[in-house]
Amino acid sequence: MAANIRRVVTANDSEGKSEVWIDDFAQNVKVSRSGVTGTVVWTTDTVPPDLSGSEDLGDKEVERPPVRRGTIFRIIEFQPGNTTDMHVTQTIDYAIVLKGEIDMRLDKGAAVHLVAGDVIVQRATLHDWVNTGDEVCVIAFILIDAHE
Repeated sequence: MAANIRRVVTANDSEGKSEVWIDDFAQNVKVSRSGVTGTVVWTTDTVPPDLSGSEDLGDKEVERPPVRRGTIFRIIEFQPGNTTDMHVTQTIDYAIVLKGEIDMRLDKGAAVHLVAGDVIVQRATLHDWVNTGDEVCVIAFILIDAHE
């Protein structure tokens, strides 16, 4: 079960004054595999992004990697004993462990144990996230499309 993630999105009104455009709980929630639930907070289709649109890009249907030249901001919850899924995306990922503990497994070497407050910069490497603990682990991920 995904946590209620409040998202506040700002914009500029017709006079160029800043305002709160969206203040709600993110609804774009998916179970990607057993024990893993992701909530999309926001996406973009280009870098740099177009800030003039009026579409709620947090409600957009997305896959694991962003579209070419795009980004995804999502929060993922890993339940204890989640299933494994070695994968790689052609992205640079910035991640922050918000709650709990998790092991990041790579092809070479031992797993890296991460705890709340740890940050990860992942550069298109084959990896997996495994929660071997007793509590839910929550990680914020920002994925940015990268050159091959």
